[in-house]
Amino acid sequence: MSTIVDKKLILNKIKDRYKFKSDSEFAGFLGIKPTTLSSWHSRNTFDIELLYSKCVDIDPVFLFTGKGEVSKVQSVVNEPETVYRLKTDNNIESQSVPLYNIEAAAGIVTLFRDSKELKPIDYIQIPNLPKCDGAIYVSGDSMYPLLKSGDIVMYRQHDLSSGIIWGEMYLVSYDHGGDEITSVKYIKRSELGAGHIKLVSQNQHHQDRDIELSQVRALALIKASIRINSMS
Repeated sequence: MSTIVDKKLILNKIKDRYKFKSDSEFAGFLGIKPTTLSSWHSRNTFDIELLYSKCVDIDPVFLFTGKGEVSKVQSVVNEPETVYRLKTDNNIESQSVPLYNIEAAAGIVTLFRDSKELKPIDYIQIPNLPKCDGAIYVSGDSMYPLLKSGDIVMYRQHDLSSGIIWGEMYLVSYDHGGDEITSVKYIKRSELGAGHIKLVSQNQHHQDRDIELSQVRALALIKASIRINSMS
């Protein structure tokens, strides 16, 4: 005799895991209508492929059975890094990647220009990574749940003159009314045509932004990320 899986409980635990304050907010993250989520609750069902694709850190065993830990990652001090590789990347057996304070550097334009003179906070040593020029802490939630505030991203500086690798994740600095805006975004082709790019967030609550290429002041490809979780 098969056991009925309590899918409403699974949905509620995932909602709590991502700290959504309402079903409407949860539905918006999933890209469905609140009425659809309500229907899932009442019918004890859900779109398992949608949840699996949207909730990237949910343990598939929990998603299918409702048993075990909600997240793939246990509560540890240093979670293993996520590495974002290109086909042309070559792993380096050992490298020491400087971790910088981006606020002290007054933005990545200054950081990239004066990196040899700036004193890093520390150095990160992880074997078998692609070549990385540096690392900084992430702030904000535009790439949540893939990245959250306090995560570390490791980057490789990218010369805009060599072209954009469309769809990749970048650390990008651009001019906005005289201010330097720095964020981590996917860069995609803009519907506005040549001379523009589209900055795309992982978090669906953040709108995409089209900017002119001339506004871009510095770029770096994201090569790896590290998440540090509290033991409390």
